[in-house]
Amino acid sequence: MKHDKLLSVILLSYYSCDRINIAYNKLKELLAKERIPFEFIIVDDGSEDQSFQIAKELEAKASNVYAYQLSRNYTSNYAWFAGLSVCKGACAVAIPDDEQQPYQTIVEMYHLWEQGRQVIIPNRTVRDDPWSSRIFSIAYYKIINAFSDIVYPEGGADLAFIDREIIDMLNNRIHPINTAVVPEILRLGFSPAYLPYRRPIGLNKGKSRWTFKKRYRLAKDVFFSASSFPIKFITNLGFWTAFLSVAIMIFYVYIAAFGNRQFWGITVPGWTSIILFITFFGGLILLSLGIIAEYIWRIYEEVKGRPGYIIKKNRYS
Repeated sequence: MKHDKLLSVILLSYYSCDRINIAYNKLKELLAKERIPFEFIIVDDGSEDQSFQIAKELEAKASNVYAYQLSRNYTSNYAWFAGLSVCKGACAVAIPDDEQQPYQTIVEMYHLWEQGRQVIIPNRTVRDDPWSSRIFSIAYYKIINAFSDIVYPEGGADLAFIDREIIDMLNNRIHPINTAVVPEILRLGFSPAYLPYRRPIGLNKGKSRWTFKKRYRLAKDVFFSASSFPIKFITNLGFWTAFLSVAIMIFYVYIAAFGNRQFWGITVPGWTSIILFITFFGGLILLSLGIIAEYIWRIYEEVKGRPGYIIKKNRYS
């Protein structure tokens, strides 16, 4: 199979036993009509059901299907990194297993890629999600855009369609740990094209597998990997706090030496003011140490050189 036009579709599989064949058959029919050659890479993210067995069965039937399994659940971003490390296409896109990314957008992004665009970001202009999820998403993207080095498009984005040059950069230059694929792609530049779409509810109508704990971890990883704002904030806060403290100190010395200790007719009890100052600055110090610790912990994880994911070597075990 020629690779110069080959599209690598990476299915991020997690408890997907009833969705894998549906996704492949729909994509096969759609891409065949458009005459788009593709390989279908299934990356099982440590599912404990029959997902990987079904993926292996599909691989045995179809020559363009490849099934891989991670050693444990690493979350979808690391499954995406794993898929990029084994894909052979001239371009690649990751898709969820619940059809929340309309398959027609893959065709549209492929045509944009044929026109020379190396990075295409599908961004959600409308999302049929519960109000709580929408509020969390809006707040998340606004904070990231305001305080980090990257800018998400309106509505945010979880996926991307990328050229082989970008794939090789992610595989060879980016250490996939405590980060996410889309922020790393956005930081590379390459003038991304945006494809607005309406995100449907999808097949997963029960309890979401994308738990609050996983969302919180992803939000922290993206924020601290893409933003130096917290460290700069601590530096500026420390400077202005020190400046204010010196100013107050000079003011108190002046009052004690030359003025009246009673301000505006009210005597401030010394014990209360001391407790308030100690509590305030104690909390400020702990907050600052916590922020610094987040960065130091990420440096520590990086220098250990541990892999962000592990693909099982024996895929048929």
